[in-house]
Order: sequence, then C-alpha cells, then structure tokens
Amino acid sequence: MTACLHELSAHALLAGYRTRQFSPVDVAHCVLARIERWEPHIAATWLLRPEAVLAQARAAEARWRRGEPCGALDGVPVTLKDNIATAGDPVPLGTRAVPLLPAAADAPPAARVREAGAVILCKTTMPDYGMLSSGLSTFHRLSRNPWDLALTPGGSSAGAGAGAAAGYGPLHVGTDIGGSIRLPAAWCGIVGLKPSLGRVPIDPPYMGRAAGPMTRNVQDAALLMQVLAQPDARDGMSLPPQPIDWSLAWRQDKPLRGLRIGLLLEAGCGLPVEPAIRVAVEHAAQLLAGQGAIVTPLAPFMTPELLAGLDHFWRMRSMLDIDALSPEARASVLPVIRDWAESARGMSGPDVFRAYAATHATRVATTQAMQGLDYLISPVSPNAPAPAEWPSPTNDPLRGLEHIGFTVPFNMGEQPAISVNCGTMDSPATPGAVLPIGLQIAGQRFDDLGVLRLAHAFEQLRGPQPAWPEPPTA
Repeated sequence: MTACLHELSAHALLAGYRTRQFSPVDVAHCVLARIERWEPHIAATWLLRPEAVLAQARAAEARWRRGEPCGALDGVPVTLKDNIATAGDPVPLGTRAVPLLPAAADAPPAARVREAGAVILCKTTMPDYGMLSSGLSTFHRLSRNPWDLALTPGGSSAGAGAGAAAGYGPLHVGTDIGGSIRLPAAWCGIVGLKPSLGRVPIDPPYMGRAAGPMTRNVQDAALLMQVLAQPDARDGMSLPPQPIDWSLAWRQDKPLRGLRIGLLLEAGCGLPVEPAIRVAVEHAAQLLAGQGAIVTPLAPFMTPELLAGLDHFWRMRSMLDIDALSPEARASVLPVIRDWAESARGMSGPDVFRAYAATHATRVATTQAMQGLDYLISPVSPNAPAPAEWPSPTNDPLRGLEHIGFTVPFNMGEQPAISVNCGTMDSPATPGAVLPIGLQIAGQRFDDLGVLRLAHAFEQLRGPQPAWPEPPTA
C-alpha cells in the first residue's frame, strides 16, 4: 500500500491513521519519494527539507499511537505558497529583488495548518511578485505543468497547482488576487477555491486578495477550509467568526432542483473562448440542468474598459513597489514585469483615479450580474495553458491580463469562486497529450459552503476522470 499513499485524499489518510493501516511517517516517505521523481521536471517546490518533514511526521505518528491527534489535519502533508510566511524563513515573493530576511511569525494560513497538526512539506513556487499567470521567476526555477511539461502550470500559485496534480500530498494553500488559485487549478486539473474576501484571514491583507485550498477533490478543499477559516486579528478585513459545518451533503431544503444558475460563456473582454473549452462548459451546464437546476444564459458584464482599468491600477501599484527598491534590486526584477509597471510612468492623477475606480465598478457590475442567481458557472480561463517560458498567454507585457476576464470579477466583488475539472482538450504543444479544462462556479458573497457543495455535486455528475499524470521515466 505504501507505494500509492501519495494518491490518497486527506480524508483517506486520516482514516488510515485512525485504523493504523499506515502512519504519517509512511506517508511522508512516500510523498518525498514522489517529489524526488517529479521535481526535476516540474520545479514546484522551495524550502523542501526532508529531515524536517520526517521530524514533523514522527511527532504526528506518536500522537496517533497515543490516540491523541492534536487537530483536524494531524499528520497530513500540506504545502504553502512562497508568499505565505512561515516563522524563521524568508519570503522571497518569487523574485530576487526581495531581501531574504526571516519572517518573525507564521502568517495566518501557516499558523492554522500548523495548529491542526499538518506536516508542512515545503513552500511552493510563484512568479515575481505573483504578477504573472505562469511559473516564470527570477528566484525559483521555471515551474512546468505535469500534464505537458512544455506548458505552464499557471500562476501565480504555480508550484501549488503543479504539485497537487503531481501528487505532492493532498493539501496545498495558494493565494488569488485575479485568478491565481483558479487558473493553475484549471490548467492542472485540480480543485481551487478562492473564498469570499476575509473568510480566510491573511497577512498582509489587500483588496481582492484571498488565500484558499488547492486539492484534488472538493471534499479535501472543504476539510482545509475548516482549518483555514479561523479568526486571526492580524487581518482587519477578515469576516467575523462563524460556526460553519463544512460537510458537503446538500440540505433537504436546498437540493439541485430549482437552483438558479447563470451560464456565462463570454467574458466580455480579453481573449476569446477556445471551442473545446466552450463545449466542456456547456456540457457541464447540461449536466446540472439534467438534475433540475434552472440554467440561464448570461450576457457578459465585464468590458474591455473595466479590465484595462484594473490592469492600469495594478501597473501603478507595481511601479511604486519597484521604484521603492534599490537600483540593484530593481534591475533584478523580471524584465517583463518591469516593462509592464514602467508603462504607468506617464499616468496622471485623474488617470490613476479612473483606474482605481474600475475596481469598484467591477464590484458593482459583478454584484448586479449575480442578482436573481444562486450561482454562476463559466470557464475559468478562455484558453489552454501557454508555453512554460511565456509570462502570460499573450506573451506581451502590455496585454498580460487578457485571460482573467472570468476570474477577476469575483476578486473585486468578493464572492467565492471555485475551479473544478469539467473535461479535457488536446494540448497545443505536444501531440497526444491531453489537458484539463476548468469550470468556474461562483456564488453569492459569504456562500463559500454552497459553492463547495455545488462543486461536490458536479464532481458526482461529471463521470470518470483521466488518470493523474506520471513522471517521465527517462
């Protein structure tokens, strides 16, 4: 059994610990061996310290032997994105421009999983400052997609997406400000939840920025939410503590029948939806309608002007961040990000205000589009993953956000949104390779549990899934 422990869900691992079929040490050895086979090809990890992993696993094993597990994740492997601080470790943010100073304390997501007894495997890779939908970084090695090594896993939670698909344990924590959990989840065939803003406390908090689970199934995402959605005073944008039963069975008073679901097939801005992605999302809508959901086509509510405003707002933010660096550090930032940020140099005060105003206008448009709906479904991304070496699907620093028209509205609107696999398509890079397709399910603000439940219901409807990718043999 130990040869396939890396494939087991967190729920299955906990069940195995309870019945003593295997131990956290067995699991740690198996996952570390899996990482050793995959890591030369996908470069998903940073700060992988096997002896520290085994020490945590031995401590968890001792607790299970005593019948005294310390929390909901005791002994379960977890990875954390580079930008989620762990005490004593630097937080490079994917770039050589940041000084490698040890963090004074665990950030809230790290503190919660540690308190729950999780075995923290490593940190996972991200691009410079998290500003790309790829694994391109001046600090980390280039991360690649396990389904096709010629392609990107997405970003900015690049290593988390690649590692989850490759079997680096069942639980991974990413962050998302415009699609950075959902895009790699879609392109790597996993589940990725961007919670309602404030549901998972983070530090530092920022408008639209959320931390959330990246897993192989919805049930594990719900288990991780049970741990992550605990209060932490450091996040002044966090929601009040709320007792939530994160179980996924639909309540009798809210079955699929009668659910009002909007179907959005065009973002209204950015790249067009590729035909295979459209077909897969339409099929998902048919499956839900077949269970009695009321599926209604929606007109796009984003516009090129709104997306351009968000883009220019982030350009100015990044320009100011880069301007604050020393000349040496500034020179070490990825050139495509420097060029993108530098393009804001000529913006006037009114230009900056109009760009900022687009964040609120997007929030209003998203909230209005959700009126009268329980949920909204759409593609996660309009396109297949780009070549691994490209910073974005357009490979153009001034058109780097044209693939986030479906994801970014729910960051600005603060609604929960999840990616769950809904089909496959042929790889544009490698003949014979297949790639996952992500379905996005968004809900009303604060209805994180409902989004998870609908995603779990869809998992039961979608049918058999392709086998997870295996590392190259040569």
